[in-house]
Amino acid sequence: MKVTVIGTGYVGLVSGTCLAEVGNDVLCLDVDAEKIRILEEGGVPIFEPGLQEMVRRNVAAGRLHFTTDVQRAVDHGTIQFIAVGTPPDEDGSADLKYVLAAARNIGRLMTDFKVVVDKSTVPVGTGAKVKAAIADELQKRGVEVPYSVVSNPEFLKEGAAVEDFMRPDRVVIGAEDEQAIFLMRALYAPFQRNHERLIVTDVKSAELTKYAANAMLATRISFMNELANLAEKLGADIEMVRQGIGSDPRIGYHFLYPGCGYGGSCFPKDVKALIKTAADDAGIGLKVLRAVEEANDAQKHVLTEKLKARFGDLTGRHFAVWGLAFKPNTDDMREAPSRELIADLFAAGATVSAYDPVAMDEARRIFGDDSRLRFAASPREALRDADALVIVTEWKEFRSPDFDAIKSELKQPLIFDGRNLYDPKFVRGMGIDYLAIGR
Repeated sequence: MKVTVIGTGYVGLVSGTCLAEVGNDVLCLDVDAEKIRILEEGGVPIFEPGLQEMVRRNVAAGRLHFTTDVQRAVDHGTIQFIAVGTPPDEDGSADLKYVLAAARNIGRLMTDFKVVVDKSTVPVGTGAKVKAAIADELQKRGVEVPYSVVSNPEFLKEGAAVEDFMRPDRVVIGAEDEQAIFLMRALYAPFQRNHERLIVTDVKSAELTKYAANAMLATRISFMNELANLAEKLGADIEMVRQGIGSDPRIGYHFLYPGCGYGGSCFPKDVKALIKTAADDAGIGLKVLRAVEEANDAQKHVLTEKLKARFGDLTGRHFAVWGLAFKPNTDDMREAPSRELIADLFAAGATVSAYDPVAMDEARRIFGDDSRLRFAASPREALRDADALVIVTEWKEFRSPDFDAIKSELKQPLIFDGRNLYDPKFVRGMGIDYLAIGR
């Protein structure tokens, strides 16, 4: 099947590459000529395990192509995925200008039947806006060309996106047109050979499903973070509480790990957008989600509070930070807790030596040449002459460190763990003062 993917960001590139992997002829469009050049030369502008190898394999096989030519992209695919960014506007709502611009280009240039698929995370009602934008362009041209608009939200976890796409737990298709549903079923058939994973809904329900899923997961995280803060005050151990409630099959263990707050490109943005949509379009104040957002904003400062409680004035202090990405297996630092921590430390007069396996280039772009931040070539180098180690991201290489080396490199044996990586009794038995979240 011929497929066009508009946008080669995280969602677009993963989706297009995985669709090519199962035999489709995929053309990915982007207005960023430099990004297209990198992709054509076999590079990948984002870090995602397994993606670069898959891109190279499918380019070599002639199934995956890249272009900046809008006409070529519209002509190519019967199915046109819109996978452009929907950044938060100043009021928290999702900015649809890129989505609607893509829709207008399709309407301006299409000459035969198209299934236009909203892959970007968009508010309820966007499908109707996309349909109207295409209709408006066709009217300007004075032509009638058949098309259908479908909602197909993505459920890709950064760091496991290729696996998530190739082996989905569900594929949600929001559509009312039978021909579009038939084509989408055919497109996703290779990904659900063992059992039916495809869920067909109306367009609005599919759009809301994506926001509802992310909002639910964000709620679980903020709830556990608040319980962790309470456990700490009461002298309980949140890890034991997690095991106790996670064993209940009605609750389960997923997304019950407390820490120093969630970040990334989805949860913060989508919670804000859902709150805004509810208020503006339905006149409903989502009290639970407002509390989720408030709790997460506060949790990003919990490590700073612990540092100040231990040291008092942080002026002149120097801290080692392990982990900059918002989660492991990605270089994404959007809304990352590390950004809040480092900003807090700078404001308090401290300096930082940071290490992350893949996100340091992104951190350099964000922080620039700030002399208060030094990037270390290794976890051990970051420790050198620091007053304490602060762990922000749960990379695997941090899970079993050389604790003797930590003791020897730090000015004092002291760890603030924002991800609860270690057994407190073991670490303290090594002669290291260990402060975690809710333990």
